[in-house]
Amino acid sequence: MAYIDFRVYFLGELRRSDLMERFQTAPAGATRDIATYRSLAPDNLGFDGTGKVYVPSAKFKPLFDHQPSRVLVALSEGFGDGVHSAGKALLPCEFPSALSLPSVEVIAPITRAIHRRKVVSLKYHSRTSGATEREVVPFALVNISSRWHARVFDRRSRSFRDFVLTRMVDPVVLEDSQVLEEERPQNDLQWSRIIELELVAHPGYEHKELVPLDYPMENGVLKVRVRAANAGYMLQQWNVDCSPDHRERGLKYALWLRDPLSLYGSESAMLAPNYRDPNAK
Repeated sequence: MAYIDFRVYFLGELRRSDLMERFQTAPAGATRDIATYRSLAPDNLGFDGTGKVYVPSAKFKPLFDHQPSRVLVALSEGFGDGVHSAGKALLPCEFPSALSLPSVEVIAPITRAIHRRKVVSLKYHSRTSGATEREVVPFALVNISSRWHARVFDRRSRSFRDFVLTRMVDPVVLEDSQVLEEERPQNDLQWSRIIELELVAHPGYEHKELVPLDYPMENGVLKVRVRAANAGYMLQQWNVDCSPDHRERGLKYALWLRDPLSLYGSESAMLAPNYRDPNAK
């Protein structure tokens, strides 16, 4: 039903052969599926007899809540089921290739440990310590567009950290190692703390009238709720000028953080463009 709804809504047509090819079903099965959809949404489908194709009617209303992020993935990579290959793109689409992705041999033990609340032994390469043996307790994955990292409790530093997946080597789930109370995510204050950031059009941006079109603002303000642990990454990714006097200029700085003090106490704030710690001399 979701596939029928999707094709009619976003591609404007549905043929019986589309269902037969997608689900490897017989003609009778495809006919029954279309009939079921029409019983659920009787006003959604019209029929073009010339092309023998179903089209959205003037009264079409989607039967499902199609999230924009998933829609764009489906259009660009195919309508998959999450396990099998999604297949070819449904529309012509170009997007930059990911320059760095972790291997499945790293992803699998980390995600197993997150799901089962286990400890992982691995070798980790960091900029400050080089290659070291670690035991970590991972509890979440974070995608910052340019890379994936895991939020973990690191037993070596006895603190919560961000570990980049591509820098992990030979992770092994330790089945018999117990997660201690202090290592649980509820004790990660940076992860638990939610801060609200108010982003506005950069005062120095040449075409400020375009900013509300690019971002879902209300009364000229885009309010974003983000974990303190991730705030700096988000502001860096979107090139938000965090200087108190909005000093940056250029096309990439369309947004300005209206109140830099909202980042106070966020350990990731140092990653935000032009952020200055108010306590720094």
